Amino acid sequence: MATRIGTAVAALALVCSVALPGAARAETIGEKISRYWQCAPFARNFSGIQLFGAAASWWNQATGKYAQGSAPAPGAVLVFKAIGSMRSGHVATVSQIVSDRIIKVTHANWSIINGHRGQVEKDVTVVDASPNNDWSRVKVWYAPIQKVGTTAYPVYGFIYKDGTKPTAGNAAQDESAQTAEATETQKAG
Repeated sequence: MATRIGTAVAALALVCSVALPGAARAETIGEKISRYWQCAPFARNFSGIQLFGAAASWWNQATGKYAQGSAPAPGAVLVFKAIGSMRSGHVATVSQIVSDRIIKVTHANWSIINGHRGQVEKDVTVVDASPNNDWSRVKVWYAPIQKVGTTAYPVYGFIYKDGTKPTAGNAAQDESAQTAEATETQKAG
């Protein structure tokens, strides 16, 4: 079995080195593959939340394993519902709370960047677009247009790794703590 795999890899490398134009040969197929991320494996690695399968299935899988809710918190995973243009849904990890209606997320495979999908985007803006301010619909930064998109995507909510559901007060405390920490870091630097 190992011999067959080794032979297949060698054959693929040979075909790629012959078939690719000179400028493209500098990047190997392995390097290209290692830079492509689907949202779910990236979110699992980045957040530490151990759920698997299609992104939209994470919400039901989390029941009984992780706390779930509608308030954003740093480190929580935002779970998007599956819709026609996003058949598997999407997941993104909250990296910062900016205000009660704006957060930053780090996620993969959302925007097309330099003509490629599967890129990781760090600290991109997500806006609560729900009519009831409950984070049930969101708009997301889209790199090709360099702003938050116009589509309001339906979401299930947030999955919390540590089992604690934040309340509005907790979210504000987290934001205050982050601001204080950032201020101290700037003073020290």
